[in-house]
Amino acid sequence: MHALIETRRAAKAIPLTAATKATLRATAAKLGKSAANWIAASGFDATPGTFCLLPDAQGNARRVLAGIAAADDLYALANLPQRLPEGSYRLDDGGIALDAERAALGWGLGAYQFTRYRKAPRAPAKLAVDAAVLRAVDARLAASARVRDLVNTPTEDMGPAELAAEVKSLAEAHQAGYREWVGDDLLEHGFPTIHAVGRASHRAPRLAELTAGDTKRPHVVVVGKGVCFDTGGLDLKPADGMRWMKKDMGGAAHAIALAELVLRAKLPVRLTLLIPAVENAVAGNAYRPGEVIRTRAGLTVEIDNTDAEGRLVLCDALAYASESKPDLIVDFATLTGAARVALGPDLPALFGNREELAQAAVAAGRREQDPLWHMPLWAPYRALLDSRIADLANAGPSRHAGAITAALYLERFVPQTIPWLHLDTYAWNDADKPGRPAGGEALGLRAIFALLALRYRG
Repeated sequence: MHALIETRRAAKAIPLTAATKATLRATAAKLGKSAANWIAASGFDATPGTFCLLPDAQGNARRVLAGIAAADDLYALANLPQRLPEGSYRLDDGGIALDAERAALGWGLGAYQFTRYRKAPRAPAKLAVDAAVLRAVDARLAASARVRDLVNTPTEDMGPAELAAEVKSLAEAHQAGYREWVGDDLLEHGFPTIHAVGRASHRAPRLAELTAGDTKRPHVVVVGKGVCFDTGGLDLKPADGMRWMKKDMGGAAHAIALAELVLRAKLPVRLTLLIPAVENAVAGNAYRPGEVIRTRAGLTVEIDNTDAEGRLVLCDALAYASESKPDLIVDFATLTGAARVALGPDLPALFGNREELAQAAVAAGRREQDPLWHMPLWAPYRALLDSRIADLANAGPSRHAGAITAALYLERFVPQTIPWLHLDTYAWNDADKPGRPAGGEALGLRAIFALLALRYRG
């Protein structure tokens, strides 16, 4: 899947040598006069993302020179799987020394192709790595591919039932517990806001729960926003705003992938995964602006805008998660356009009710080259969610600080005694970049898994 193979299976792998503009002359000199002449004649200058094939006497490729910007860049080689001729390659120490694990991870991310609906135009080139390196990156690559696959799949094939089935399949694969509440069961068992958002769709709303691990271990709850399509409800989105709303379950995709990483790594935790899965549709029974819903937590919420639905499906799930008094709650959500306006597509907005925990997450993201940006839970902005008839509104008249007010809304449903992190992530690449093809993307996934591994395994 990710174009990595063990070195022992690639005896004839072509050596790949990395060089920067500054080191190219010295690297070429090491390779001999004939190679240096060929490099010069080819016009190769080690511009990042370019490569030069060096032939042998028979005209076959005997070595590849790859231009990179920096040795520690995760994506230094990430464009090569789709551009090099098909075959196997191996890192060579004749140029800049690359970290084998990081290079393999970037290569695997660059090899991804979404093939559910059409055949890939070509097979990616393979990178031969040691078995230890393959073991180190395999789970992270599989998790990233899972996020991409889930987000890229259109809603017709990834509705609430199908998303819940992903959770059930994960539970079965790891002998974990599974249950779900569907349709009116949500009302009977105290999840009114999940039901309200999803009731207008012909596809019943649901809450899927996976549980695993020893109850004596620290309890971690992972929650993911699973809005499988978002029309905006009666506050209907315009066409351009609705076009890519199949990706509004990107938070759920991240949460499922994170749970899989935790289970595969056998982190010493008790794990709960919660996926509220709905389609925010328009019909005669759609919830309306101005309605008041009494949430699971007992707080009443006035619906200011039906397009602020993600926080509604999350608030009941967060309240439920808090009832077991876990050691940590983490939620992922494609929650606000305001976060993208503030930080752009590549930086998930990170909120947390523990400064040291948020800073640890940022540091983990820096180490993983999976950046997060810490945003404030600025208490004075709570007034922007005031309601005249309910405890709070789900949105307000001001467009100021939209990502912060959304996080402040969620904070009302997590007791201050419970550590909590909230990631407002885009889950998408608008355009192709090395290792980051256009479409669904895991943003913040590796960072949070690294944080959990450090927090619970050390």
